[in-house]
Amino acid sequence: MREFDIVVFGATGYTGRLVAAYLARHGGDGLRWALAGRDRGKLEGIRSSLGSLTSPPEILVADASDSKALAALAARTKVVATTVGPFAKHGLPLVGACAAAGTHYADITGEVPFMRRSIDAYDDAAKASGACIVHTCGFDSVPSDLGVFLAAQAMKSRHDRHLGHVRFVCLKASGGFSGGTIASMLNMVDEAAKDRGLAKLLSDPYALSPLRTAEPLAVRDGLKPAYDAGLGKWLVPFLMGPVNTRVVRRTNALSGYSYGRGFAYEEFLATGRGPQGLAGALAVSGGIGGFLVAASNPLLRSGLAKVLPAAGEGPTAEERERGSFTILVHAESDPAEGPKETVSVTVKGIQDPGYGETAKMLSEAALTLASDGERPSGVTTPALGLGMPYVDRLRAAGMTWSVAE
Repeated sequence: MREFDIVVFGATGYTGRLVAAYLARHGGDGLRWALAGRDRGKLEGIRSSLGSLTSPPEILVADASDSKALAALAARTKVVATTVGPFAKHGLPLVGACAAAGTHYADITGEVPFMRRSIDAYDDAAKASGACIVHTCGFDSVPSDLGVFLAAQAMKSRHDRHLGHVRFVCLKASGGFSGGTIASMLNMVDEAAKDRGLAKLLSDPYALSPLRTAEPLAVRDGLKPAYDAGLGKWLVPFLMGPVNTRVVRRTNALSGYSYGRGFAYEEFLATGRGPQGLAGALAVSGGIGGFLVAASNPLLRSGLAKVLPAAGEGPTAEERERGSFTILVHAESDPAEGPKETVSVTVKGIQDPGYGETAKMLSEAALTLASDGERPSGVTTPALGLGMPYVDRLRAAGMTWSVAE
């Protein structure tokens, strides 16, 4: 029996502190857990900030680059939940330690190259040890992956059909960015600029699929604003779509194409109706393009550093509480199977999506992995690694996951 149920790695970082606070409130009196990082003094400060607890966390000291310390940490716990990014710089040794020890793992990465390296390096080892490695257990990509998962279940149970065209639309998202998120995005820009192969990977819609040659060649991610007559709104490609779509497509492939071979998936942000909505769509597209140009230019990038949050910084508690999100996943049946049927899934969060709700999603993922029950081994996805028990936990924690025709 392992000494701990959950170890929170990176507990002194912005999101790590939120995860520690969430587990202190919602982990339960019997939770055996620990806070881990490289600075004992800071970890003890985080523990003190949690107040008097029936089950206070232990303190474990380990650096993200110390393979021996990570191996010892992984051997002591059932689950590691980590927030230490950029994951491309700091994440692989911990994945390797968990894969070797048979320890379940969850993170909040949104970095496709890191996930591809994790799959290539440690999928086989995790399968051999029984470790369930689950990336993207935050706003990237839980609403996407679990939303489509629920839509596929509903389409099968109600209409006995597979999925055809499925569209994720972010109807509302309010909240801020942390320094850690900015650092991860800038690191991906830097890596892609240096490595042509990496740039090619980032543009591949099936970058995370287990067997690329088994996937269709025709899928292309949308790049331009478009008007949706059904919603009556202008849509622009969603900023994190290039991450979320790859995760959802990996779920379909790993599940033996249970969503169907005609499955096609896109993600959008709704900007509004009429000329105002079009102006908003053009502004969002221009803003994303401007950020990427500035991030790629050394002179402009120094200006970004002056206005963007630094590592360890993020929205205030009041800003997190004011945040929320609403997402619609609209699914049509595979047209090859007969007349069109539809189902839709609405996902809502009641706090800032990137931090308040992300801390909740990572914490509940860790609690799901720590609970009794069989888990698929290997580098998997939230939908396959956590499934309905995870959805049930998130519902109980205040998130909305509703299914309609």
